[in-house]
Order: sequence, then structure tokens, then C-alpha cells
Amino acid sequence: MQDHIEKFKIHLVAEKSASEHTVESYLNDLHQFSLFLKETGHACNSKGEIDIKQIDRLAVRSYMVHLHGRGFTGTTMSRKLSSLSSFFKFLCREGTLQSNVVQSIPAPKKENYLPSFLSVDDIFRLLELPDAATFIGVRDRAILEIFYSTGMRISELVTLQMDFIDLESQRVRVLGKGKKERWLPLGKKSIAALNSYLSRREILIRKKKPDPLPSAVFLNTRGNGLTTRGVRKIAGKYLDQLVSGRHSPHSIRHSFATHLLEGGADLRTIQEMLGHASLSTTQKYTHLTVDRLMETYDQAHPRAQHLKSLSPKSS
Repeated sequence: MQDHIEKFKIHLVAEKSASEHTVESYLNDLHQFSLFLKETGHACNSKGEIDIKQIDRLAVRSYMVHLHGRGFTGTTMSRKLSSLSSFFKFLCREGTLQSNVVQSIPAPKKENYLPSFLSVDDIFRLLELPDAATFIGVRDRAILEIFYSTGMRISELVTLQMDFIDLESQRVRVLGKGKKERWLPLGKKSIAALNSYLSRREILIRKKKPDPLPSAVFLNTRGNGLTTRGVRKIAGKYLDQLVSGRHSPHSIRHSFATHLLEGGADLRTIQEMLGHASLSTTQKYTHLTVDRLMETYDQAHPRAQHLKSLSPKSS
């Protein structure tokens, strides 16, 4: 089965242009499924090796039951089932299998949840945490400013190239999922932070003389482009200093969308900036607090205004 997984990995990178994080998630899901098959004996031959053609509905359903018993949420189980379905679809396309047995298995019910976000004050405090006296601090400040200014994904920031940035028009070109291109505006603060970093970047390159010269915008101290894992670690470090354990790097993206919505931006605009194919996906990223909803209601609803005008004045 490992040979098939390796071919699937090549398919994800070469044909689907999947991000490093996406590929890693797929491979982890398939590795877990393989371990389950070996431990339980499902679809295994007399030598204990997995026979890909013997994997049936019972094996997959048993795996779902196993995940449920281990306390996985419906959302996580659905994602793992989707990974298996994509893998089996690939095997069918390659002629290894005749049918995709995973497609006939209903996905577990997903929980409705709202990802965490930071208040405007917390975001401002977060952006002040990096040490402006060091290369790392200046770089990290620029990374955080870019995240909050544009709402781009970590994978999109990692793939930023120098020629993607247009400081004159104050915008940046981003390659999203499926290499779909979009332009995002840069705020004054992010441009200032980016200019400070780019000056330090030039000095680093002259000092380290990396060969070949890096085209990636954000570099490590050796002059090489940062990885998705590296950027996730950087953002997580500062978030932990601010609100330990409560937020993930993705919270900055969600904060960007939430603050735009609260500032009056419409969902279609936010959808375009986040690079979502569907508006329904954007709606999961955006929400208003109860206080905000009540404030809007009091200001806009005729009956609320009428009742307010009838309320007794304090003596």
C-alpha cells in the first residue's frame, strides 16, 4: 500500500498543486488508516501485508467506528474519510481499483463551530511583540502585519516571491489553492513593516551569500525560504505569549475577516480577499458578537427605537 501512497503523493504535488500542509494531512490520514488495517487484520493477506483490492466497506466503516471510539470529532472524521475517498478515486483513475468503496459511506455529522479570533486590541498587542532590534524580530513583525493586513493563508505567505509585491500600488499577488491568483491590498502599517524587513533581508543575503539567490520573500537566518511549519511556529510563538493555548495561527486570518465584517465590509468582498470559492465558506469565518448584534438591532429596528423612546427617564 505504501507504493500507492507514494504515487498519490506525487499526484497531489504535481497535478493538484497541493500545499505542503495539505499533502502532510493526506499522508497522515492514510498512514493512520494503514496502521488500523494492519492492527485489525482487515484487508491483509497471509503475510500480514495490506492488499489494496481487499479493502471493502466493512474495513472503512470499522475504521470510522474506531476513530469515534478514540474521541475524534465528526469534523475530523469527515476530513479523514474525504482523504480516503480522494486516495481511492486516484486508485480508480490509475486502474488499480474498479470502484471507490469510500463514496458509499456517509460522512459523520460535522459540528458547527466558530473558529477563535482576537479582539482589535489583542491584535495590536500581538503586532508589537516582535523585537524590532533584530533581523528575526523585524521579519516576524512583517509576517504578522502581512497576515492581519491581507488575511492570506500560511501556505500563501510561504509561496510569496519578491516579484509578487508591488509596493508602488500597495498590493501583493497571492497564489491560492489550485494556484488561483488574486491581488490583495497592503495597509500602511504592513508596507512600513515590509520595507523595514526587506532592508534587513538585503543585508542578510549579502552576508550569507546563499546560492542560488532566494526568490522567496521571507527567509530564515541562513538565507533560505521559510517553510509552512516554520511560519506556523513563528506565529504560534507570539500568540502563546499573548493568549497561551487559546488561539492558533489561523486565528489571525479569522480576526482579519471578523474585523472587516464588523467594520462594514460585505461578505462578497471578504470572500474575494480570503480566496474562498464558495460564499458559504466565508460565512463560517465571519460572525458578530451578541453585543454587536444588539447594538445594530437597537439602532436599526423601528420597534426597538420606539420602545427606547418610551423608556422612563431617570430622575
